[in-house]
Amino acid sequence: MLKGYSVPRSPEGRAALVPSPPWHYAGDFLVIEYWTDADAVAAVLPPGLAPYREDPGRCAALFVDWQSCSSDQSELMDPVRSQYKEFFIVVNALYKGEPVTYCPYIWVDRDFALARGWIQGFPKKLGSIHITRSFNVPSAASPKIEKGGRFAGTLAANDRRLAVGSVTLEKPSAVGPTHNDPPIMNVRYFPRLSSGQHDNPAVNELVRARSRDRAVSEIWEGTAELELMSAPNEEHTALSPVRMGKGFRLSFAYTVDDLETC
Repeated sequence: MLKGYSVPRSPEGRAALVPSPPWHYAGDFLVIEYWTDADAVAAVLPPGLAPYREDPGRCAALFVDWQSCSSDQSELMDPVRSQYKEFFIVVNALYKGEPVTYCPYIWVDRDFALARGWIQGFPKKLGSIHITRSFNVPSAASPKIEKGGRFAGTLAANDRRLAVGSVTLEKPSAVGPTHNDPPIMNVRYFPRLSSGQHDNPAVNELVRARSRDRAVSEIWEGTAELELMSAPNEEHTALSPVRMGKGFRLSFAYTVDDLETC
């Protein structure tokens, strides 16, 4: 009998690209709030979601430096299986009149995180993401989580730079980021290859992410910048900023072992 939560399934199950849930996550975040063209947001929403008319065009771009593991924490003793970085954009929308967010574009730099994202409905693609780090030592090479601290993130894919963002810290945040605060909705979509069935996906379902054991550090806020660059096989620049909001730097942790099908 073959074993394993994901492919490749194998006699012992150790070869699976994605281990069985629960999945535990901890990461450092740069969150950049902004507004884009409202029609561009409406154009990326899947069936079941409606534009957020109260504040049209509201978005957030996020650079995240992640560490994750499964229940036995074995990945933490083999860090190549636990560490990854990603960049993604979320847009604000409504689901049955309730504020939600939706992720139309996301890039990640490791295969296990790519496959795990597809299972959850995130439309992940491979990219190269780099983020300014802070270390607990005094050094010009380590910006501090304090007024004047500067942090940046970059995204490239297929030899082309696609995004660059930065945050300059000013003060602890009383509220924290709001553009990415509503629950996130995704679409699990897996097409068929059978002749005549290419437009009839095997799976096409709207899902709501669920998590537990959430924890957050002190949140700092400040000014932010964001630029999205074009490439022949990308469309994310349609969501380029027309107005900037605040930027935030924080650490966040949570656990995932469930998903709600809507």
